[in-house]
Amino acid sequence: MNKENPTQIDLEALKRKDKTAFAQVLDQNSEKIYRLALKMVGNVQDAEDILQETFIKAFNNIHKFEGRSKVSTWLYRIAVNESLMVLRKRKDHVTEIDAEIEKDDGDVIPRQIIDWCCLPEKELMSSEARIHIKKAINHLSEANRATFLLRDVEGLSTRETAETLDISESAVKVRLMRARMQLREALTGFYSERLTRENA
Repeated sequence: MNKENPTQIDLEALKRKDKTAFAQVLDQNSEKIYRLALKMVGNVQDAEDILQETFIKAFNNIHKFEGRSKVSTWLYRIAVNESLMVLRKRKDHVTEIDAEIEKDDGDVIPRQIIDWCCLPEKELMSSEARIHIKKAINHLSEANRATFLLRDVEGLSTRETAETLDISESAVKVRLMRARMQLREALTGFYSERLTRENA
């Protein structure tokens, strides 16, 4: 058996495509897979399609699952791949925001980042702030967005995130650092305005 919270999943039953075992997997994982997909693609219909495709592919390919990782980690991997395919089909690709700023004279300067760690919690968690945070996440590169959502939002460990994305743990750490810095920079204008307001 492969241990899954909150109850155990019978891997052998899954590989036999036992409907009861698969229904248990669906019940335990559908909500978080949908949540991840929605945050990845930002569209309810696409997220629902990704959820459906994830479990269809999992059911059809369960014989390939070797049990070295959690079933949930395997499902995350399928969902991330499905999400990336949706994003790549879209024509309105976002621009990465991790580049430095090049001035007219050719000099390159880093983007300015304000320290907004001391803002009141009500400002950080306001509905307007959450909208800006969501927009900022949507402007991360696909790879960095997936890493950030899995590690910081879904709470996977560095190892689990690496397994899900099929990359090294060091690559996870680099992507996560870049994602956090990109989000911080993207939200600078929003929070600096509120910091000024608080100090007025």
